[in-house]
Amino acid sequence: MTASSHPLHVPRLPRTLWRLLRLALHLGRGMLTVALVYPWIDDARRLALKQRWSRQLANRLGVTIKVGADNTASEAPQGFLVANHISFLDIFVINALAPAAFVAKDDVRSWPLLGWLSQRTETIFLERGSRRAAQATREHLVEQLRAGRLVAVFPEGTTSDGHAVLPFHAALFQSAIDAGVPVTPVVLRYADASGRRSHAADYVGDTSLVACLWSIARAGSLTAHVELLPALSSSDINRRHLAAHAHRLISHALKHEPDPGASPSPMAGLVADTAGKTPVDPPVAPPSMYRPKDSLYR
Repeated sequence: MTASSHPLHVPRLPRTLWRLLRLALHLGRGMLTVALVYPWIDDARRLALKQRWSRQLANRLGVTIKVGADNTASEAPQGFLVANHISFLDIFVINALAPAAFVAKDDVRSWPLLGWLSQRTETIFLERGSRRAAQATREHLVEQLRAGRLVAVFPEGTTSDGHAVLPFHAALFQSAIDAGVPVTPVVLRYADASGRRSHAADYVGDTSLVACLWSIARAGSLTAHVELLPALSSSDINRRHLAAHAHRLISHALKHEPDPGASPSPMAGLVADTAGKTPVDPPVAPPSMYRPKDSLYR
């Protein structure tokens, strides 16, 4: 029996359009929830709703989320969460695991639908070219972290194709140091049905948001793999060395990508002293050769 005649086979175009329709309805539902429900509930309930909504968004697009090799996290991420950045979908994948306040460029405010939602769902915006605004943002980040809230950031400041980690903006790590909270590195990967790396979710170069959405919805099967690495202490360390620690852990995990069915290698032993080896602030790693999307943080 051929694939086209298999009773469970769904033609790609109708499936893609169906997923996008479900996504549009889900976005509308999210806007109604934020407008009508959020003002009347506490922070804990808001985070729970955001987590469930993010899981459902991934499901609408046909994306499965797996945490670690056995699809379980040993413990919830804490403090200041930093991750490599591949796609706009990364935000919802992380929120589905642990709802967080994300740091984003100020331009995101103007995005259709998503911009409106982000302004009302704990997003912390960074304004470009203003030292006063940058200082105010840092103070707000410290306040959120000291209050026990999980704050997430993509310290590359832009997206990559997932093969390597771009330089980290070390200044972003100062908030974790000032608040005295740990930094939790997170590795994100996207794989196809066979377990091989997939570029369906890549949001790089000249790719538009619409084109990226179409690519994700068109993919037959897409799995977002999330790997939580050992938390790093922010005590007695400067921001450049802290950024270098996190960068090294994430880079190593991507270069030594485990077999889909194998257990990941222990990562704790990789947290080594990098004093004297850290490049100048802000970059802490060699730049990539391809052209990424505009930076979030400059």
